Amino acid sequence: MAFTALENAEIQSIANEFLVKRRPPVDIRHKVDLAFRISGQSIELFEIRPHYERRDLIIHSKFAKATFVRTLNVWKVFWMRASGKWNAYPPRSKVKTLQHFFKLVDEDKYHCFWG
Repeated sequence: MAFTALENAEIQSIANEFLVKRRPPVDIRHKVDLAFRISGQSIELFEIRPHYERRDLIIHSKFAKATFVRTLNVWKVFWMRASGKWNAYPPRSKVKTLQHFFKLVDEDKYHCFWG
């Protein structure tokens, strides 16, 4: 089941607050930027940058995902491995709030999200 309009608005507000803090300066956003998308019960964070050889091709590289499990009222936390597969975030695979997910991504104590 997709998010309600109210949930969607709250998710966008929380995600935008995170992006305000983490996005690169305006003058280099044409080279690298951050964004999010809501897909089903998940929110995905991704990096936007031109392809290293074909500068006209823009690449979206996903690096973090939270999926809401309504029956448990928790967010499952995932990180993108180099293999291109989502893996549960080892130290905290579930959090109670979306704010806590963004805090995990921001702190990145285990260098899974930011390298």
